Formats: sequence, structure tokens, C-alpha cells
Amino acid sequence: MKPFSQIEYVRPDLEGMLARLDELTAQAANAASGEELLAVCDECDKLCQQFMTDSSLSYVRYSINTKDEFYAKENDFYDENSPRFNDKGLAFSRAVLANPHKQALADRYGQIYLDKLEQSVRCAIPEILPLMQKENALVSQYQKLYASAMVEFEGQTLPLPKLGPYKQSTDRAVRKAAYEAEGKFFDDHQAEFDELYTKLIENRNEQARAMGYENYVPLSYLRMQRLGYGRKEVEAYREQVVRDIVPLVARMKARQAERCGLTDPKFYDSALYFADGNPNPTGTPEEILAAGRTMYHELSPETAEFIDFLMDNELLDVLSRPGKAPGGYCTHFPMLKAPFIFSNFNGTSGDVDVLTHEAGHAFQAYRAMQQDLPGELQGPGLESCEIHSMSMEFLTTPWHHLFFGPQTDKYALYHAEDALSFLPYGCMVDEFQHIVYSHPELTPEQRNEEWLKLEKKYRPWNNVEGMSFYGRGAGWQRQLHIYQYPFYYIDYCLAQTVALQFFAAFLKDPKDAWQRYLALVDKAGTRTYADLVGSAGLVVPFTDGSLAPVAKAVSDWIDTHQL
Repeated sequence: MKPFSQIEYVRPDLEGMLARLDELTAQAANAASGEELLAVCDECDKLCQQFMTDSSLSYVRYSINTKDEFYAKENDFYDENSPRFNDKGLAFSRAVLANPHKQALADRYGQIYLDKLEQSVRCAIPEILPLMQKENALVSQYQKLYASAMVEFEGQTLPLPKLGPYKQSTDRAVRKAAYEAEGKFFDDHQAEFDELYTKLIENRNEQARAMGYENYVPLSYLRMQRLGYGRKEVEAYREQVVRDIVPLVARMKARQAERCGLTDPKFYDSALYFADGNPNPTGTPEEILAAGRTMYHELSPETAEFIDFLMDNELLDVLSRPGKAPGGYCTHFPMLKAPFIFSNFNGTSGDVDVLTHEAGHAFQAYRAMQQDLPGELQGPGLESCEIHSMSMEFLTTPWHHLFFGPQTDKYALYHAEDALSFLPYGCMVDEFQHIVYSHPELTPEQRNEEWLKLEKKYRPWNNVEGMSFYGRGAGWQRQLHIYQYPFYYIDYCLAQTVALQFFAAFLKDPKDAWQRYLALVDKAGTRTYADLVGSAGLVVPFTDGSLAPVAKAVSDWIDTHQL
């Protein structure tokens, strides 16, 4: 394929695509045999993958530079028209499910193919199309507002991601000032962030009610493609985290404060793990990327092929720049069989995480696109997708010295502690969203009060006293998933629980752990979360008492690797 910079983008002929989808829907309804229905589904899949390729290419170029007027207009185009395309896709799925020969699809791809179709048609109806278009526009407003953030700090004008190193400074005054600079941006735009979220809650709940649901919560479970479990299982998981994980993390955080010489730790101290500074990668961004290539060449033949494809075709954009969207993600261009990694390097260990976490996503997508699978089965649910990324962070351990040199042991300890301490935060984000969508009458101030209550429940070690933005309970507004990807956060927790099991397996037998991981990756979306976890010989974390052994294994390792 051509390098990313040379790939031509052309806006798709939307009306032609929609008309073709109508034709294919009629053909699916009238298919007289399983073979005929399979052929129609294959053609529809190609059309959908072309639309996704076009929209993903546009989105990447827009997020690389949100000030680009051309791609800003293209982003508006997809905000308005993606729901139209998806609505036609759902009509096609309904026709397939109504066809008496649909069993042919299950015979070829497994029952999960039909299960996913049945789930998807419960996610939307034509009547909510205008609401979905408006939701997209609101999400884009949030992203643009967040991306516009430029803060004055120590004589520099910086985008928010560039504050990362200062928030980890060994100078406590600098850490505090960095958090205050970040908070000031959100405080200055408080009304805008509050109004956007109020509108998003109202919009999503209205969509749900139009479809017969009480509020957005049950609809979100369908849209997150959760098969085999629901709200009850997630609540049970969160309860385990409060009971079995929070006390361990509280002890770990107390030791972290002691290690840093802090007798009265504040929230702005939370990102500092060592008195002499956190482990940061050595070398330039180019050297970090080169080390990543070496790592994947040595890990396995499969990852060597993957990383060469990624880097030789410019399929990474990792440098933070003014106007660039915040955060990081992995997407893919199905028609090119190419993944793409987007990130914002800022000189912290998070830069290396891009080459382990996001590359884990990209590796799975790359492998899946080499298989003869329809789009519906190329990727599993997001809770399973995050297994690919979070587990890769641990399975690449033997090569972390390429990035951290003499700080490698420090990074290993930091990474394990950070992984375990994430679980309470992830559950906190999830419960917060259950609360605000179930109680849309809450004012912005009351939403913040709920967040502060959850802080005490999940992160009682945090002290936000004296901090304007965090102190008023608005810290959740910097978590872009809450605005952009509702209920996409417990997925990280469910995946992290599995990744920690992969870590324990790696400690016993690295080669065996890698082979189990590769086999899981190559199952793509042909299994449910529970089936994927079980296939790797690991424990599904919904059963009461399942988290405690995992947490103990990791906690014991942390205890014996203190520096």
C-alpha cells in the first residue's frame, strides 16, 4: 500500500451507497437459498468496509489537526451521515434475520454472527436518526473544545498533553502548578463542559426512551456489544473491586507516599511514584519508535511482520502538536487491511505504552484483516479488544530495557502498581455513568457531588482539598470517554483483570503465555468475552471471589520488587 501521507481521500458517494444498501436489503429479504444469502452478505460487508475506510481516513486526518478546515467539514459530514448509513445497515440486518435461510450464516461463521446481528438491530431505529446526528455533533464540539486547550505554564504555551511531565515532577510546587494550570482551562470553560454533558445525557436518554428503554443504560449495553453478561454481572464485579482491590491499592498508595517522602499526600502528588522521579523513556521519539521495531522483531515472527508494515507505511502519528486532538486511539482502514495508531507523546512512560497498548490493538486488527472474516467478526467486544492491548503491555516486558535502560526495574514496579490501581478508577467512571443517566434530573453541581462520593468509595486515599477543578468534583470532565464513548470504561477493567492474569502466566512461562495470547488474538470476534478468556485458560472475573487471587498474585509480586 501507499504510505499514509500519500493515500488519497475522496468523500464517498453517500447517496449511491445508500441506494445500493436498499438494493442489497431487498435481495437479502428475497434470497432463495443459504448460498444466495451468503453472497449478498459478502457484498454488503464490502460496501460497509469501504464506508468505514473512508470515514476512518477522514477522522484520523481531522484528529491530527482539528484546525484543518477541509477535514473539519468532512468530520461534520460524517457526524450527520454516519447515522444514515448505519440505519440502512440495520435495515439490511433485519432483512437477513427475517430470511428463512439465515442458518447458513451461522453454519459458516458460527452462531455468534447471528447473535451480533440480533444485538445490533436492537441498538437503533429510524426514528432516532436526528438524535444520533445531534449526538455526533455534540461529541465533536467536546473534542474540539478539549483540543483547543492551550495553557500558559512556566513561560510556555502548551497543549494539555504537554503538562504530563510536569504533573510527575519531583518538585511538588511544579506538580501542583501543573494540575492548577490544567484545572484552570476546565474552570474557565465550566459552563460549556457542563452544558455539553447535560445535552448529551438528555439526547442519549431520549434515544433510549424512543426505543422503549427506561433510560440510556440498557441501550448502552447493547451498543457496547456485550454478549453473555449485563448490568447485574458488572455491578457484582464492581463490588469485588471495592472489597478486594481498594484495600490493596490503599496500602500500595500509602507506601507510594512514604517512598516519595510525603506525610500529607494530595491529589497532585498521585502521579509521582518515586522520590527521584518516575521512570521516563530515554531517547528521542524517533529512537523510541526504533526501539519498538526492535522489540517486535525479537518477540515473534508475527509481530516482526506487523511492526514493519506499520512503520514502513507511516501508520503512526504520535507527536503532540497545537490543534491535535487529545488522547490516543487505534483505528483501521479495512479496505487497505491497515491499522493506524494515533497518540500524543509527552516524554513520559505513556509514550512507551503507545508501543505496547495501542500496538496491541493494532496487532489484533492487522491479524484479523488477514483472515477471511466479515466485518462483524473481525473484532470482539471492546472488553475483549482491551485484553489485546493491556496484555501486550506485560508480554513485552523482556524488551522494556530498550526504552528505560537503568530505570527498567523502576518501570516494572511502576507499571504493575499503576495497573492494579487503575481498577478502582475504572469502576468509579462506570458507576458514575450509571448514576447520571439513571438520574438525568441531577444538576451539574449534583453530578460533581456524586463524583466526590465515588472518590471516597473507590479512591479514599485521594485528597483534593484546595484544588478548584478537582476539589469541586469536576475531574471527570477531562476523561474524554465519558463524553465521547459512554460506558466504554468498565471494559478496561474487565480487560485489565485478564491482562494481570497474563502477567502472572508470563512470570511462570513467557513462551507459553505468548502462545496463549496469540491464539486468543487470532480468534478475533468469533467468541464472546467469557469464551475468549476461558480459551486462554484464564478466569472470567464475574464470579464472586475471582478477583482476590489475581490481585494477591500481583500484589505479592509488587511487595517483593520494592526498590
